[in-house]
Amino acid sequence: MSELGQLTTYLPRFRNVRIVCVGDVMLDRYIYGDVERISPEAPIPVIRVQRETAMLGGAGNVVRNVAALGAQISLIAVIGNDEAGHLATRQIGELERVYSGLLVVPGRHTTTKTRYLVGTQQLLRADREHTNILDHNAKAQILDIFEAELKDASLVILSDYAKGVLDPEMLQQLIKISRKAGKPVIADPKSHDFSCYAGVQVLTPNTRELAAASGLPCTDDAAIEKAARLAAASIGGAILVTRAQNGMSLIEAGKPARHIAARAPEVFDESGAGDTCLATLGVALAAGAPLLDAALLANTSAGLAVSKAGTAVVYLDDLAGVLHAADLKGAEAKIRNLNGAQETVAKWRARGKKIGFTNGCFDLVHPGHVSLLRQARDACDYLIVGLNTDASVKRLKGEGRPVQSEMARAIVLASLASVDMVILFDEETPIHLIKALRPDVLVKGADYTVEKVVGHEIVQSYGGRILLADLEDGFSTTSMIARMIR
Repeated sequence: MSELGQLTTYLPRFRNVRIVCVGDVMLDRYIYGDVERISPEAPIPVIRVQRETAMLGGAGNVVRNVAALGAQISLIAVIGNDEAGHLATRQIGELERVYSGLLVVPGRHTTTKTRYLVGTQQLLRADREHTNILDHNAKAQILDIFEAELKDASLVILSDYAKGVLDPEMLQQLIKISRKAGKPVIADPKSHDFSCYAGVQVLTPNTRELAAASGLPCTDDAAIEKAARLAAASIGGAILVTRAQNGMSLIEAGKPARHIAARAPEVFDESGAGDTCLATLGVALAAGAPLLDAALLANTSAGLAVSKAGTAVVYLDDLAGVLHAADLKGAEAKIRNLNGAQETVAKWRARGKKIGFTNGCFDLVHPGHVSLLRQARDACDYLIVGLNTDASVKRLKGEGRPVQSEMARAIVLASLASVDMVILFDEETPIHLIKALRPDVLVKGADYTVEKVVGHEIVQSYGGRILLADLEDGFSTTSMIARMIR
């Protein structure tokens, strides 16, 4: 088993983990639209808004990632009595395994970052925030909530975005209380004075933050190690430097530096990758992983995060899939669950690619199947095959079917060059997959009519098309099995 494959042993323990996160919660807004003209009022583009989304950012994104990994977490942060604060509160309340310790501070704005995008290009970001340090009363309330939540926690995460919650005094009080309770602390810093974080087990600066704190250039492995060892001495803990496309560097006192290569097959959006790293590192450490293994898991999660659009989270299934895929050869890595499929499709579609979909039992793949799949792939950029599970095939075809197991059938399909993804479904029809994936082209054999193709009305409703592929004469799985029996 590969080094990454061995890390799967920690994943079942994640559900036993409980974390406390203190930091700066914010709301990330995304406004998408088209630009077709320049304003007559000033030399600026006019964006015609099409849709808007909003999601938790900052410490809120750390919490989303911890919960997505299956662990429990308490969030302690401040918000304002405003629309953004109310929305953030609702979104936190909708998360499973998350306990809210939000403190409403009168007169304070909930930090909001609003991004205007055309396609994948960001035109403008507008921030609304207060960064003043909390007053004595607010600090006392935060500490009271923290001490109450700390009792059942395995580890503490400090998510510092320099928005006023984690000033140097508050940082040291939280670290002191945690150490007295025997709880490890990890932190993502924003202050250039790393001594504020003295006492943490691990600090996770990026290269820019490390360079600012150390006063040294951080241009290569050797320079980063030198700067990180200087920083490590000031906090008495380890430094895990996040290096974007260059991966991470782990520096521990008395040990050789470990430079970990990035695991992002394609960088789509770097928003929130640091939060994903921090969350995964904390959950893994709390689950009993040694620091190096926890760093490897965090690096893998960060690679997944940057391959997704927006401030994305990494689910436990996502992480498990990548770790298992490290021990697989090509074909198996194409077999996805619905969450993974939707995120991959979103990435493909954001790049302007056309998505095709077909489905079937594919019990014994024959030349007729190969021809249909080739025609389907010729009509799109990426082809997804919905595959009936064993239980579904049995309901459709009878007790003697399928001849091959669902995983055997999935691997055979995924081995074909014309197939880009395989996703199993347990129902008689793939209608829920079609609704979730919204393919541009829906493909079935020419023995169907358009009206008989399951999901045709859905695909046509948003401008997609139905392709009836030509059939190869003389090929039928049922007749092939009958001949074999005779």
